[in-house]
Amino acid sequence: MSDLTRLSINQETIKQWSLPELAEGCAKAGIDKAGLWRGPVQEYGVERTARLLGDAGIGVTSLCRGGFLTAPDPAGRARALDDNRAALDEAAGLSTDTLVLVSGGLPAGSRDLYGARERVADALAELAPYAAERGVRLAIEPLHPMFASDRCVVSTLSQALDIAERFPAEQVGVVVDTYHVWWDDQAPAQIARAGAGGRIHSFQLADWITPLPAGVLLGRGQLGEGSVDFRALRQQVEDTGFTGPIEVEIFNESLWARDGSEVLAEVAARYLEHAC
Repeated sequence: MSDLTRLSINQETIKQWSLPELAEGCAKAGIDKAGLWRGPVQEYGVERTARLLGDAGIGVTSLCRGGFLTAPDPAGRARALDDNRAALDEAAGLSTDTLVLVSGGLPAGSRDLYGARERVADALAELAPYAAERGVRLAIEPLHPMFASDRCVVSTLSQALDIAERFPAEQVGVVVDTYHVWWDDQAPAQIARAGAGGRIHSFQLADWITPLPAGVLLGRGQLGEGSVDFRALRQQVEDTGFTGPIEVEIFNESLWARDGSEVLAEVAARYLEHAC
């Protein structure tokens, strides 16, 4: 079990479980880390969630998600900033130091990717000091380019770092998610860049499988089922000195239809087989 000491289970990987089931299942499996999502936490209650996981001996490695910061109008911008401040308060309440940010897609009718990215940076200029006051880091997650129009105008680690490096590393960094960066031949150099600056705030695993499903969002594969070389990417990340948790985050309806304990056991086994 010592090889599982850095493994974190993202809540969405076993979405069929309630928070109490997640706490109980992870504790029984000897896994003491989990990444959480705001919706279920808000429904259960932040303080109640923190107490539940604390009693089970489970640390929260990240909270997902903040972001969606590309609105061009003042009202939309204000709403997004308020929501992200609330997310930072929730992260602090859960005693996690990492809030994952998905930047947001292009506003309706826009084709201005550069302008949308600049609005993300402008928003972070307001959010970063607020995050620092709460002991939480903002982690920009670049998503695969297929999501650029509707979900995330930050598509590469290079783009994410170009924004993050405008701020202190202890305030703003990046997420290295294998699902989103495995294809990029610049990823090794950008992982090294992120690590040298102390900006790898989260490392997440999921596999790339084809054909993609309709809507593509729920197409992440179980480890070892697709094209990602997990050992190579893990080595690149760890060569920078990163020793943090390794979070498995898989959105996949076929996993959600199965028994949660079976999925958790399979994830742990696949992690040992393919990522260690």
